[in-house]
Amino acid sequence: MASCRIFMIIAIVAVFVPSILATEHMVGDKTGWTLGFNYQTWAQGKAFYVGDTLVFKYTPGTHNVLSVNGTGFEECKAADDIVPLTTGNDVITLSTPGKKWYICSVPGHCESGNQKLFITVLPQLSSPATSPFPGPTDTSPSGAAGNIASTYYGLIAAIVGIYGTIMF
Repeated sequence: MASCRIFMIIAIVAVFVPSILATEHMVGDKTGWTLGFNYQTWAQGKAFYVGDTLVFKYTPGTHNVLSVNGTGFEECKAADDIVPLTTGNDVITLSTPGKKWYICSVPGHCESGNQKLFITVLPQLSSPATSPFPGPTDTSPSGAAGNIASTYYGLIAAIVGIYGTIMF
């Protein structure tokens, strides 16, 4: 009976912890990925961690998203072998820590339209000392939505875990 409880708790933790810690960042919030928006200002005050996702929303055919290096970011140019994302709902999982640069390669969009983003991705939160219920990293309602959802799912996981421990 005790091993059943332990197995259930481990299963719940294994399923819910990665989604609790990851945050979905809608690039540009309600504005999306477009011309004339300051993406560096948008990124300020946000914490990006390994496992989080960036979602670039735009009308397909009007923009694209390319991951570039620092030089490509400064020059608004991508290497010839980089394939652009073009769905209009491009999701990029931040899989490694470090500096990340993204641009739109439609002529003029990066250079004069400021359609580029630079972020620093931090190592994944996995320390036992960290809380599974992260506080908001953004004070705007749309930017905090991912953290609110994470907290909600974390609460649900905790309730199910406690219920499973008591009932089984």
